[in-house]
Amino acid sequence: MSGLLGKLFGTGAGGKGAGKGPSPQEAIQRLRDTEELLSKKQEFLEKKIEQELAAARKHGTKNKRAALQALKRKKRYEKQLTQIDGTLSTIEFQREALENANTNTEVLKSMGVAARAMKAAHDNMDIDKVDELMQDIAEQQELADEISTAISKPVGFGEEFDEDELMAELEELEQEELDKNLLEISGPETVPLPNVPSISIPSKPAGKKKEEEEDDDMKELESWAQTM
Repeated sequence: MSGLLGKLFGTGAGGKGAGKGPSPQEAIQRLRDTEELLSKKQEFLEKKIEQELAAARKHGTKNKRAALQALKRKKRYEKQLTQIDGTLSTIEFQREALENANTNTEVLKSMGVAARAMKAAHDNMDIDKVDELMQDIAEQQELADEISTAISKPVGFGEEFDEDELMAELEELEQEELDKNLLEISGPETVPLPNVPSISIPSKPAGKKKEEEEDDDMKELESWAQTM
């Protein structure tokens, strides 16, 4: 047990300290090694307790003295096992506390490094110069906006037009387009037919009509004669 404590607390064979204390990582590792060692001790004691209990049952009433000795040894092993359980709980609590402390230490170190880096970055900065720089940036941005506005304006290059005249021409074109649309909707205009002349057509002379009737009679007579 003394060797275990010496390993845990870093003491040599003569009981003297090893000088500078271990680092948190080393202490955590030693606590883990101790937990492993005690766990093996637990397994050993549990087996011994089972063996002594089996021996007590074996002897029973045949050899009461041997059975009683086995039960006494079992009790001692059980007491050691209980002590080891308490020791393991203490070591586990100490290891967790040390791990938390080590984590906090690493966090603080990282924060310290970050703070020093930020300070070093700000050492080369002057707040007045920063303000001047921001003002220069704002002025240049305003100038760029003015240039963009000037470039985007249309330029006539000396050509000038009368706005009223252009508007009048535009209205005329719009009216023509409107008239065209209305004409397409109403359909083509109806073309008037020519008037019938009022002069009466002269009828055929009566004499001529009579001659035509006589010719028809002669033709009918000749046709009858040929059939005879």
